[in-house]
Amino acid sequence: MTHMNTHSNNSPVSLMPEKENIDFTALLESVRNKKTELICVLGPTASGKTKYAVRLAREFDRLCGKQTAEIISADSRQIYKGMDIGTGKDLEEYGEIPLHLTDIAEAGEKYNVYEYQQAFEEVYGEIMERGGIPIICGGSGLYISAAVNAYSFAEVPPDPELRCELEKEDIEELREKLAELKPITDRSVFESRKRLVRALEIAFYEEDHNITKSSFKKKDTYFIGMLVSAEERNKRIDDRLEYRLNHGLVEEVDKLLKDGIPPETLSYYGLEYRFVSQYILKIYDYDEMKRMLGDAIHRFGKRQMTWFRNMEKTGIRIHWTEP
Repeated sequence: MTHMNTHSNNSPVSLMPEKENIDFTALLESVRNKKTELICVLGPTASGKTKYAVRLAREFDRLCGKQTAEIISADSRQIYKGMDIGTGKDLEEYGEIPLHLTDIAEAGEKYNVYEYQQAFEEVYGEIMERGGIPIICGGSGLYISAAVNAYSFAEVPPDPELRCELEKEDIEELREKLAELKPITDRSVFESRKRLVRALEIAFYEEDHNITKSSFKKKDTYFIGMLVSAEERNKRIDDRLEYRLNHGLVEEVDKLLKDGIPPETLSYYGLEYRFVSQYILKIYDYDEMKRMLGDAIHRFGKRQMTWFRNMEKTGIRIHWTEP
């Protein structure tokens, strides 16, 4: 679908992807012709994904003359109720645009990618039945991959003892063990220690149990990436953190602690909840917490961008554009 894009310049190759201009009309035509089954708006934290996805949805609605586009969240933390500021739900930005897969689990629960894939497929099917246009939007690379590529996940409980043993081995040993146990069609599994450990956990479990696997159809997806420099991204992160700390983030975390959610569980939900809970528990003072949290989010944004660039190495075309 290269006809949808106009390269904005012929600048030398750099670490930044080349910017493209997305032709919304041509993209809508591709959806109508069923060449595109799903649109994915992705990018690292604070890159402007939500605003872009809402703008795209509204433009589709305008072109169609009716409400037709719906957004599906692909954020591993926004699924939790009562965790709004720290996860950046920004619900007011969506306005009249339907939003799915936020606030679907209770704070304190552990929700996994297998459950997300099941929920995504249900919502995706409902949107398609209505004749709508599904737009998945988020920064959780594994959730996006699960939805788009329809990986076959097994409903296997975590095995802490096995994980502890596997973590002691180097990545080559993990690759060899997995290759011996089962065929792997998704070669990107071999590039991630975390995914290797999980794949081995599933493989060992499969030997002794009858399990349910997800088996969905891969979606023809048009990927739109938010193109923001590292400097601009970090500035946005710092500005956003300042705003959230001044508008209820500490109070949100304090309420979760008072509701009986242990600090170690809050750490599972991400950096904001980990560091702010440690501030409330007087492990860090305010300035320490703010500095350490900001630095940690900077690193997290960089890791997200690395994940998306690695997606491109597997053959996925991401159309990078300025938000």
